Amino acid sequence: MVPNISRSTMSGALRVKSPAWLLAGCAFLTCAPASAQSLAPADQPIPAIIDPQATGAVAGTDLSPALDEDFNRLNRREETIDRLRRRIDPDDGQAPGIRIGTFVLKPALSETFNHERQKNGGSSESRSFMETGLKGSLTSDWSRHQLSVTGEGVIQNNISGEGEEEPRADVDAELRLDLGEETTARLRAGYSFEREDANDPNAIADAETQSGVDTYRLGAAIERDLGLIRGAVGVDFERRTYGNVDLDDGRTLSQEDRDRNLATLTARIGYELSPALIPFLEASAGKSVYDLRRDTFGFERSYESYAGRAGMEVDFGEKLNGELALGYETFRFDDRRLEDLGGVSLDGRVNWSPHRGTDVLFGMLTYVDPSTTPGEAGSINYELTNVVTQQLRSTLVGRLSNSVTWRDFPSDATASDETAWRAGAGLTWDMSRYLALTGDLSYERTNRDQGASSDTARVGVGLTLRR
Repeated sequence: MVPNISRSTMSGALRVKSPAWLLAGCAFLTCAPASAQSLAPADQPIPAIIDPQATGAVAGTDLSPALDEDFNRLNRREETIDRLRRRIDPDDGQAPGIRIGTFVLKPALSETFNHERQKNGGSSESRSFMETGLKGSLTSDWSRHQLSVTGEGVIQNNISGEGEEEPRADVDAELRLDLGEETTARLRAGYSFEREDANDPNAIADAETQSGVDTYRLGAAIERDLGLIRGAVGVDFERRTYGNVDLDDGRTLSQEDRDRNLATLTARIGYELSPALIPFLEASAGKSVYDLRRDTFGFERSYESYAGRAGMEVDFGEKLNGELALGYETFRFDDRRLEDLGGVSLDGRVNWSPHRGTDVLFGMLTYVDPSTTPGEAGSINYELTNVVTQQLRSTLVGRLSNSVTWRDFPSDATASDETAWRAGAGLTWDMSRYLALTGDLSYERTNRDQGASSDTARVGVGLTLRR
């Protein structure tokens, strides 16, 4: 499978009061038929694919909220050419789902009470809020081909205090077509919504509500095995739009000069040294075109991107699998006043299970984040993610997670380099296969070479209803 080298408004209908949604969801899950069978469930386009490499424990357990965005982006970003096989019985002990014809639907509804405290320089604010989440997967049970759809939506309702609500949504679909024993085609589509982080370098300082970011994705790829040679080629398209920013003085600020389209073509070839070791070479080229030729300050932000990577794909079964790649990426802007961005890229993901009940994920990701500052091109971001999942008892799972993101700006940029560190811990107690009690702690700190640092701490407890 060609890794997509690409990348994250909620409608008013999402702003439903949490209790009403929870009651409706409970009624839906309770009344569903029980006769079901269990099935295995920056600025680059984000592939819309269920992760085939995630271990059973990681894939079936919610992560700490502080790492949701980073992990989901990483989880969708890296795919192998061969789709490394899933762990044995990834859904063992989980809710069986709902049979709908030749599909199996697995919904989950959660309600969480959270308290958050943010500190930025000398100022601080805190809030308490309810977070309602609905997610699920729909998977076909066909003898040939497969259609998979996954979705998740989250809304937040502040109960007390001050702080911006952060709704988000994500829907991805993939149709796998088995054209022959050695040839596979994949068609993908997806949509995401998120609120721009107030700590993002492009965020507006005096905003009451940051911009809402809508991302639309399409992709197609074809893979073929030629003996020991494995080849793949794919194309991805992404459209990203930015909503207005609500300022604290009551005015609104348009962000339409950031709206853009991105198309990327990727080719990959691998050689099977053994079924467990496949070195590969990968090359890609892309073009990003902004809706407005010039932004508010008169700069042409459209650019071309080129990348080359060499790496190794490994598959030693459920104990160790994944891939790592090292390469170089460059981004060339249409405006000659903007400096080209380029640097070494580190990408990959490794799943390791040292012993039964313990799952460890290591991930690396490199991507570009275009700037909105006059005269500056942007930054190249390097992200390292680690998630450890431990089954403490048959019904109790513990999680530790951390993530480090380094934003590297050119030496002549007025913006300073940043390092963002996130850590989280959580427990999930399965009171039954349909109901779970969750608890999470998380902490985030952003250090800047120049300017004030920021800190965010959050604690939450909630219930998850599954079917």
